[in-house]
Amino acid sequence: MTSPAILASEVPGRTTSAYPEPFASRTKGRVKHALGDFFGLKNFGVNLTRLPPGKISSVRHTHVKQDELVFVLEGNPTLVTDEGRTPLSPGMCAGFRAGNGNAHHLVNETDKDAVYLEIGDRTPGETATYPDDDLALQVIDGKFRYFHKDGTPY
Repeated sequence: MTSPAILASEVPGRTTSAYPEPFASRTKGRVKHALGDFFGLKNFGVNLTRLPPGKISSVRHTHVKQDELVFVLEGNPTLVTDEGRTPLSPGMCAGFRAGNGNAHHLVNETDKDAVYLEIGDRTPGETATYPDDDLALQVIDGKFRYFHKDGTPY
């Protein structure tokens, strides 16, 4: 039985990425504490993420079926979207409605770690697109499957 309250930083952190290479190495150093998974949440996920200097949160992407919200706790990452670059600071947040087509990710261009919450729903059948890269995602039976844009698997 899991306690109803814990220190978020005590949830084991994951440093690996589900991305295939050459994309996985781009996020190397990022640490995600999967809080939603720890508590067995089924309808939405929450990650406490630490992004070291010089790293990116993910490959720039857009979700087709799932909503996403990012809330900055520490540091000053830069949000990169189709509109351009937006400096963020603690207390700021950004939301991405499913299917809006606005590709996004965070970049830490400072000399201090950035810490933020990622919150997203778990709508089945999710797909994501990556406009800057030859990459596409399909979530099949709860597993991330990556493909080239022409449909061939990685």
